[in-house]
Amino acid sequence: MFDNLSDRLNTVFKKLKGHGKLTEKNIEEGLKEVRMALLEADAHYKVVKKLIGDIKARAIGQEVLASLTPAQQVIKIVNDELTALMGSQNEGLNLSGPSPASIMLVGLQGAGKTTTAGKLATLLRKQGRKPFLVPVDVYRPAAIDQLQKLAKEISTPVFPSTTEMDPVQICREAKGAASLEGCDTLILDTAGRLHVDEELMAELVNIKNTLQPSEILLVADAMTGQDAVNIAQSFDTALDIGGVVLSKMDGDARGGAALSIRAITDKPIKFIGVGEKLNELEPFHPDRVASRILGMGDMLSFIEKAQNAMDEKKAAALEKKLRKNEFTLEDFRDQMSQVRKMGSLNDLIKMIPGVAKSKQMKNFQVDERELVRIEGIINSMTPDERRNHNIINGSRRKRIAKGSGNSVQNVNKLLKNYAQVLKMMKKINKGGFMRGMGRAMMPF
Repeated sequence: MFDNLSDRLNTVFKKLKGHGKLTEKNIEEGLKEVRMALLEADAHYKVVKKLIGDIKARAIGQEVLASLTPAQQVIKIVNDELTALMGSQNEGLNLSGPSPASIMLVGLQGAGKTTTAGKLATLLRKQGRKPFLVPVDVYRPAAIDQLQKLAKEISTPVFPSTTEMDPVQICREAKGAASLEGCDTLILDTAGRLHVDEELMAELVNIKNTLQPSEILLVADAMTGQDAVNIAQSFDTALDIGGVVLSKMDGDARGGAALSIRAITDKPIKFIGVGEKLNELEPFHPDRVASRILGMGDMLSFIEKAQNAMDEKKAAALEKKLRKNEFTLEDFRDQMSQVRKMGSLNDLIKMIPGVAKSKQMKNFQVDERELVRIEGIINSMTPDERRNHNIINGSRRKRIAKGSGNSVQNVNKLLKNYAQVLKMMKKINKGGFMRGMGRAMMPF
């Protein structure tokens, strides 16, 4: 997400850094390019106009022109203003009121409401809550089936809605059923349309008035750009939404919706969908997103992903193995699996500060199929081979290659890389951390 916008802005900042001293003239020239970059990202023109005005007012002041590093000051100002534009800080769910609390998901057909319901349930379970999924879209049998399948996948109770039932009736009965199940949060997957119409809004208003939900979230497709802002205005006028979930931020979203929604509707973006998996829903942190846009990385989100993906007991057991130089191919495979749970490796790499601006890493892409191939090779080994790689001779390598559908060369490459990891671990244990790390990473 934001790749094109990031590239354009970084080009502008490089030009500004090329000037020994900034003047009002070259700042204005730079801001013209920033304006064009934002408009190309499909940000709302009113938002762009105000943002550029605010940046200019600060950038041509003494704060910048009298600074020893004026170009860096301009970048800081752009970062501050982008953060303020998107809401300064994350705003969590409002789940106040009597239990069970209700979260009403609304939006147009195809925006991703049903998948978001499953993702939200997954997130709430991690936070210790007990969600109850409620299919309210009686006009599309596939929507009911999809939510029931998602509920089964994440072992979460779901209300047995049918297409013959009335949506308001479903919501009433679901609230009682959730209490009997011991659940504290209803997630209502309401019906959508291809466009906003009076019939849809009347039904949603009726559900709102009947259930009095704690939270109403609009699920909007980030790839629709300014249209997402217009849709948000329509739903907010009718329902007074509490916030927005931007779905499909991992696709070709140019970022305009994320930059514009808060400024136009005064309603926060609370979550963003960053993938198709049910654990790929992230809280929206404006300051972190601004850092990503400017190519500064996002270590806080990186750390949070790692904490969510890693099992603490397994991590402690692995630490003991590493200290004793007992890191096996099974451990190698398991650690790779843990990293894959964190999401796309290409997205993770961009979260590391400095990487996004690095020439060497700019066009670097991890072939995630390679990880699947490695896992297949290790799974084709016997337990003894995984625990003691030294017994893997030529004939065993041929058998492993054939069993995993790989070449012997791929098996050899894996074993060579694994041997380098073992060398690195030994040097780390001996205290030569940086030297060992540098040498061990060379073959990869």
